[in-house]
Amino acid sequence: MQTSKSIDLKKEKNLGLNAIFKSKMTTILIATVAIWILFTVLTGGNFLTTRNLSNLFRQMSITGILAIGMVFVIILGEIDLSAGSTLGLLGGIAAILNVWLGFSAIPTIVITLILGIMLGAWNGYWIAFRNMPSFIVTLASMLAFRGILIGITNGNTVAPLTADLKAIGQTYLPPAFAYALVVLAVIGASYLILNNRKSKIKYDIEVKSMTYDVLKIIGIGVSSLALVLILNDYQGFPIPAFIMLVLALILTFIATKTIFGRRIYGIGGNRDAARLSGINVKKHILVVYSMLGLLAAVAGILLSARLNAGSVAAGQNAEMDAIASCVIGGASLSGGSGSVVGALVGALVMASIDNGMSMMNTPTFWQYIVKGLILLMAVWIDISSKNKE
Repeated sequence: MQTSKSIDLKKEKNLGLNAIFKSKMTTILIATVAIWILFTVLTGGNFLTTRNLSNLFRQMSITGILAIGMVFVIILGEIDLSAGSTLGLLGGIAAILNVWLGFSAIPTIVITLILGIMLGAWNGYWIAFRNMPSFIVTLASMLAFRGILIGITNGNTVAPLTADLKAIGQTYLPPAFAYALVVLAVIGASYLILNNRKSKIKYDIEVKSMTYDVLKIIGIGVSSLALVLILNDYQGFPIPAFIMLVLALILTFIATKTIFGRRIYGIGGNRDAARLSGINVKKHILVVYSMLGLLAAVAGILLSARLNAGSVAAGQNAEMDAIASCVIGGASLSGGSGSVVGALVGALVMASIDNGMSMMNTPTFWQYIVKGLILLMAVWIDISSKNKE
């Protein structure tokens, strides 16, 4: 005979499992697994080799870093069409500084990051302080930045980079260090999830069952360990992927645990209400665009380092992949919702499609068609879900 306590525990467990299966993130992860299975079958098992997965995560890091910054812009209810051109221009500048002007890795990186902040602030200034639509401002910057890149390189590829800069995009972490990251990931996830639960209970906000949170922590631990085991079986954890994860952790903390992050969501949810409550909306827009410029600089440096060259074609359509990643990951183009984790999962979906279709030697035009349809469906699902509410 079951006691009332055992019945309550069973009910809580069922509620936790139901919450997981109804989660939008779970749906996206299931879709990702389905994509991996499909490409594994179509490529005769080559997709899930450790070498290809290592390459996949290295490729994903560029889109992922850009998507991390883009999701903040989308949460604000804005858009940035110049992110890909910003990435290409800054990657080209890094190559010029390193190859043509003889700068070593550290000053090259510092100068490029500063320029990234300045380019992002340029967009933010026109949008925040001159009240111009973000679509128009960033469309103009997309064209201007690409033109500048072509002009300063004379349309040439700038290569090869010095060994110290090239290493950032092509080397791997030692296996022991990667395992330490798994431990830190579990500890960090446990702290954030349980602390968030404690805060909600303190302020009488409804929380999901403890089983749900425990299963989330276990899922993060298992997936992190599996990822490290796979990557270590090849050459190790790629440095670009490590940088992406570090940035994701920092910006997740900013989005969820700081006043600045809460204000970003507030501005995106209701800009007039945020302004009337005393939030400096213009300053926050400027900071967010500057932050995206900084992350575009990081992505540009990593791309040039991975390719061992600065190319005039670098970053083309990267902004579309970043926007699609954010929307697939649950961000709403109307503002007020989205997450860094969701953007990364969306980036993994986009990178998986690119990687799988490339392995199948699919014509480029089909890749554009498929990604365009995925973006269309993601936006349609977002709009449909809001209409039901």
